[in-house]
Amino acid sequence: MSNKKSIINTAVKTIELESQAILHLSKLVDDDFAEAVNLIHKSKGRVIITGIGKSAIIATKIVATLNSTGTPSIFMHAADAIHGDLGLILDDDVVIFISKSGNTPEIKVLVPFIKSAKNKMIAITGNKDSFLGQQVDYVLNAYVEKEACPNNLAPTTSTTAQLVIGDALAVCLLELRGFSSNDFAKYHPGGALGKKLYLRVQDLSSINQKPQVALETSVKDVIIEITEKMLGVTAVIENNKIIGIITDGDLRRMLSKVDNISTLTAKDIMSKNPKRINSDAMAIDAMDVMESYGISQLLVEENGNYAGVVHIHDLIKEGII
Repeated sequence: MSNKKSIINTAVKTIELESQAILHLSKLVDDDFAEAVNLIHKSKGRVIITGIGKSAIIATKIVATLNSTGTPSIFMHAADAIHGDLGLILDDDVVIFISKSGNTPEIKVLVPFIKSAKNKMIAITGNKDSFLGQQVDYVLNAYVEKEACPNNLAPTTSTTAQLVIGDALAVCLLELRGFSSNDFAKYHPGGALGKKLYLRVQDLSSINQKPQVALETSVKDVIIEITEKMLGVTAVIENNKIIGIITDGDLRRMLSKVDNISTLTAKDIMSKNPKRINSDAMAIDAMDVMESYGISQLLVEENGNYAGVVHIHDLIKEGII
């Protein structure tokens, strides 16, 4: 039990220490931060982010965040840069250095080369008075009082601070660019999140079969239609307009009440005014309707005409649910 308490106490202490450090960062945001954001926003080039060690790992995450929110970015390892990778930096690119101390040997070698090429430079560092802090155009202050590591050695709080500064940069740039959910979807087409933003009902219903019967269709043929189309439902159609719907549940309820079905037709067992959705609606909207009414299928309309069926399984398959 004491071992569990010790683990929990250490975890809580770490979280509290890092959260306090992040809160302190808000007091360090100054004109340099605003100028750096404006510089990147107005730049015709890309953002090159470099670092070494744990800072390099943070750099790759910030690059990913910037790319996904509309700011073209590239990671360049500080050690590899002086062995050939400097060639990826173009004239209009802005270079961001990430370094806690701002005095690492690789940074001291790299900075003069980039400075001589006249690229604008930004530092994310915990030491404004360091070599790096004195050489760059703008300093984004990521100072932390101590690491969460009990020996104050392993990069923990400092890398969290770097990450938060990167997120703040990305969000500021996102807002300046007017980056919308539709823009976000363009950069995330493969994930479930992206699909929620761009996938439409017609993308799903067009793949399904299109079960339909007329008002006078016999119950036997209704059962055959539902069975063959494998969606657990059929629309009842007149002049290509939706008149009603018949589901598996409707058939079961009918069979529990009626002994002789030979004289029954679709109009005798259908539900009138079924829930429906336009084909150009977002798939996420179809999910909301299904959840609101506790149903598994929605009939789809296009220009007022019957266009098919979207099933809850379609949404599950695409990761919408």
